[in-house]
Amino acid sequence: MIIRSYAAGDFDAVFAVINDAAVAYKDVIPPDRWHDPYMPREALEGEIAEHVEFWLAAENKLIAGVMGIQDRGEVELIRHASVLTERQHQGVGSALLAHVLTLSQKPMLIGPWAEAKWAVEFYQRNGFTLVSYEDKERLLRQYWNIPERQIETSVVLADRRWIKCEG
Repeated sequence: MIIRSYAAGDFDAVFAVINDAAVAYKDVIPPDRWHDPYMPREALEGEIAEHVEFWLAAENKLIAGVMGIQDRGEVELIRHASVLTERQHQGVGSALLAHVLTLSQKPMLIGPWAEAKWAVEFYQRNGFTLVSYEDKERLLRQYWNIPERQIETSVVLADRRWIKCEG
């Protein structure tokens, strides 16, 4: 598996991976937050325009997973981490995460849906810690541009660098 940066010709593959993996959220997240597709093309274009830098796990010509990072000044956000359903639990997400963690010296934060227990546990297994409710509320408002309903139903996990900065 090769981890490489996003190129202009990768848009359709990234779109497909994100929406394939998002099917797992359909009956988990609040119904008012589910869309079909989960991430419309225009939303992905907007994320790229907002400088979400995507990294891809590729095997031959197959894009098996994607993970974005977004520089937000004091921190980096992990955005839209997705692995094809057929390639989950095979180390693709862990390889992507290990790679993006090397790309910055800044603390990294991720804001998954609270009920997506598998996502929360994945980040905890990889050294991230859930932040307090108060910090979650502050961080989601400070660094993300998401609706209030999503803030209510999400959590934030931080890597060790953030814990050291805040501690």
